[in-house]
Amino acid sequence: MEEKQEVTLMKGNEALARAAIRCGADGFFGYPITPQSEIIETLALLKPWETTGMVVLQAESEVAAINMVYGGAGSGKRVMTTSSSPGIALMQEGIAYMAGAEIPGVFVNVQRGGPGLGTIQPSQSDYFQATRGGGNGDYNTIVLAPASVQEMADFIDLAFTLAFRYRNPAMILSDGVIGQMMEKVVLPPLKPRRTEEQIRKECPWATIGRTPDRKPNILTSLELKPEIMEQRNLSMQRKYQTIKDCEVRYDTQQMDGAEYIIVAFGSAARITEKAIELAKEQGIKVGLFRPITLWPFPEKQLREAAVGKKGILVAEINAGQMVQDVRLAINGALPVEHFGRLGGIVPEPEEIVKALKTQLIQKEK
Repeated sequence: MEEKQEVTLMKGNEALARAAIRCGADGFFGYPITPQSEIIETLALLKPWETTGMVVLQAESEVAAINMVYGGAGSGKRVMTTSSSPGIALMQEGIAYMAGAEIPGVFVNVQRGGPGLGTIQPSQSDYFQATRGGGNGDYNTIVLAPASVQEMADFIDLAFTLAFRYRNPAMILSDGVIGQMMEKVVLPPLKPRRTEEQIRKECPWATIGRTPDRKPNILTSLELKPEIMEQRNLSMQRKYQTIKDCEVRYDTQQMDGAEYIIVAFGSAARITEKAIELAKEQGIKVGLFRPITLWPFPEKQLREAAVGKKGILVAEINAGQMVQDVRLAINGALPVEHFGRLGGIVPEPEEIVKALKTQLIQKEK
């Protein structure tokens, strides 16, 4: 007999916090910043240290938080942090160090407008920062883009799973719309935290005390001999290729019979769903292609979906970032145009339909 699932109404930020506890997270280290402060507030309210034993600590800064994540994750623990755009920018050094040392950890960016301190309103202008590494060196983070409160809850366990599977940082790239909106959500079942014995077995690389049968584990991104450093980099590149081959995720809607494609992620994809309804009422045949993994980007799948289409519109809440990945994937096979709003302005569905008509359809005539 299946366990009855309880449906609850809550914000995306709250859903993520509750899901983190339920997926067996060992620790949260963070610093409040709008529009993601409800995450740490929810964790403080729920007091998981009294139930599951999960540590929740407000650090003195984002820089302190990321270094706490480095230490906790280096001991094989499921640890995470959350922030918003300028706070994530402050963490880039630590994320790069974790990538170089191959330490798994989870980071959540509930994006707001920039650059710099910017605005507290929603944005998607951290796409480059997330998918191009953000720090120094040749590295990638696994990037998941939720488009609903349910995915905010679902992706936290997925992010931990992928991070530990590949010993690589994983990021959930959300935004102020998804973080603040309220929807129905089914929280994941409660999963116990791993025991020390389980961690020792699953994470033989973890710094949890040397046993007589092995040498000490050393987790560092530093290597002074260039020939050894090159081999480490080549090994990481092979890992990234495996991630590209195995972990691409995407979703499509209304693609059967479509003549045009709108590519969008996160909250922009939600708005695009309504735009497609409006377009169909006007006789425009258009479908949605939604990347769920922004890295690895579903370039092969998009290229296949674009066969026989007349054009692609990329809808983003930024000046044009994911559109570069779309153009690389399409490689000139058909027109690719961009529509976006900046500075925290969230586009209306009607604006996306207008952009589709003016930038693609009318140019054909």
